[in-house]
Amino acid sequence: VQLQASGGGLVQAGDSLRLSCQASEGPLDYVAAAWFRQAPGKEREFVAAINWRGSTRNYANSVKGRFTISRSIAKNAVYLSTNNLKPEDTAVYFCATSLKQNYADSPADFSLWGQGTQVTVSS
Repeated sequence: VQLQASGGGLVQAGDSLRLSCQASEGPLDYVAAAWFRQAPGKEREFVAAINWRGSTRNYANSVKGRFTISRSIAKNAVYLSTNNLKPEDTAVYFCATSLKQNYADSPADFSLWGQGTQVTVSS
């Protein structure tokens, strides 16, 4: 399976973006999926995760109430809807998957990564 992230861009504070993570060469069934982000000079940080059933979602406190993670088995994709974007949301956003059932919010729990998509929020 390969992951391809897209949907980033340059927006103003308060705007919205929908990031997509499209899987190819294999299904996304039965794996947890997550979004992480990395700003220049900072470590990669957890943003949101969803279990393979889509029944459990976890969010970083910094995005809770503004971002929503979802998935479509039919489209073999995972999405991150971002609303009320802030300049501090500026980062490269990565999607990743995990075979673990009890995954945490650590990059170490996710084994497959896509390339990132840049989100830049101007004030």
